[in-house]
Amino acid sequence: MASLVQVNYRKYDGSLHWNMRMRRLGEDEHGVWLGLPANSVTRKGYGPEVPIECAHVILFPRGTWWTAVFNAPPRPTEVYCDITTPVEWVSPDEVTMVDLDLDVLRKRADGATLLVDEDEFAEHQVRYGYPADVIARAEAAGRWLMEAVKGGTEPFGEAYRPWLAMVADGHAA
Repeated sequence: MASLVQVNYRKYDGSLHWNMRMRRLGEDEHGVWLGLPANSVTRKGYGPEVPIECAHVILFPRGTWWTAVFNAPPRPTEVYCDITTPVEWVSPDEVTMVDLDLDVLRKRADGATLLVDEDEFAEHQVRYGYPADVIARAEAAGRWLMEAVKGGTEPFGEAYRPWLAMVADGHAA
């Protein structure tokens, strides 16, 4: 059985945001891959469990200002990137990072690539007092992701598919 990893996205003030326990699938040149099969759950903060109908994997790259979720069909969003501080492995079974609000996503139906939540990013710059270097790094990550996701630069082309197959097909059980 694959080992479980506690994933804790936090807000800039340290408060718990989206969090879940995921299966460690492996590691490659892109980073560490964790996955969940269909009908799993996540939580927002300490709230109730939120069901996730489709299988998905999350890539935790090394030293970048983003993480990437790759969803199985029929979820309409194929790729969803959270712009975050670089991930920190608290231990082999816990990873954390600060969600900086901006997101880049690619729609499954037409491949449209979108930068979203710019209003939340602007609001939280004031609310949480993001330093200028954090703002600049988040904006740069957003620009890079828009090009990489739209162009299918790896890992946004084919690299994620074998990892997603591991949970979509139930191999990581």
